[in-house]
Amino acid sequence: MKFSSLLLLYLLTLSLIAAAAAAAAASANLEAYPGSYYAGECGLAGADLVPVRREVHGDGRIFDITHPLVEHMPAFDSEDGIGQFLLLPNSMKNGSRANNSEMKLGAHTGTHVDAPGHVFDHYFDAGFDVDTLDLEVLNGPGLLVDVPRNKNITAEVMESLHIPKGVRRVIFRTLNTDKRLMNQKAFDSSYVGFMKDGAQWLVDNTDIKLVGIDYLSVAAYDDLIPSHLVFLEGREIILVEGLKLDGVQPGLYSIHCLPLRLRGSEGSPMRCILIK
Repeated sequence: MKFSSLLLLYLLTLSLIAAAAAAAAASANLEAYPGSYYAGECGLAGADLVPVRREVHGDGRIFDITHPLVEHMPAFDSEDGIGQFLLLPNSMKNGSRANNSEMKLGAHTGTHVDAPGHVFDHYFDAGFDVDTLDLEVLNGPGLLVDVPRNKNITAEVMESLHIPKGVRRVIFRTLNTDKRLMNQKAFDSSYVGFMKDGAQWLVDNTDIKLVGIDYLSVAAYDDLIPSHLVFLEGREIILVEGLKLDGVQPGLYSIHCLPLRLRGSEGSPMRCILIK
C-alpha cells in the first residue's frame, strides 16, 4: 500500500475516533430528562406517556410547597439562574444498563433549610450541620400567614400579625409570592424579608421555632446577616426558605419539611408539604 493511502486511512481513523468521542461527550452532558429528545428518539410520545405533575394531592388536602429544581430558577446574587445542574453521564442511549443521573448544585438552592453553621463559623466547626436539626421542629402543626404587602417584616409588622403564644411553626407569605420572584431567572434584591428588629421581636415575644418564607432568604437584603444572626444564634430556630405558596389559603396546616442528611453542610435542599 502506498504511503499516501496509508496516510489517508490514518486520517480517516482519527476522524472517526474524534467523532465518536464528541458524541460520547454530548451524551454525557445531556440533561437527565430533556423531554422532546427522548420522545422523538424512542418514538414513545403520546397520550399514554404524558407524566402528571401535581401541586395539590390527596383530594385537595396535600399542598406541595416545594419549588421544582430547574435551570432557570434564581440563585442568590446571580442574574443567570442556577444553570445546568443535572447530567446523565450513564445513559441507556449510550449503552449503559440503566439511566443514572448526577447533580451539582448549591446547598441553599431553591426550597432549602439553613443550619446554625450558615452564619456562625464556630457552629460550623463544631458540627451544627443540617443533620443536627430537630425533625420535630420541622414537622407538626403550624400557621400560614399573609404579611402586609408594602413593607419588610419589622417588629411593627410582627406585632400586627397577632400570632398566638404556643404556635411553634409559622410560614410567612409576602409580596414575593405575588411577584412570583422564585419563577424569575434573575435574583431580585428587593425581595421582602425580615429586618433585624422583626427577627428580634419574634425571638423575644413568640414561641416560634420554625420560620418559613417565600424567597431565597428569610432576611431582607439590607439586613441579610444581622437578621440571620438573631435567628440562628440560639440554635433553636430553623429557617426554611424558598417556599412555593401561591394558591394556598392562609390558615392552620400540618407542616412537613425534610432536608437531606448532609453531614458537614450548613444547608440543604428539601421537600416541604402542607396537609390541611
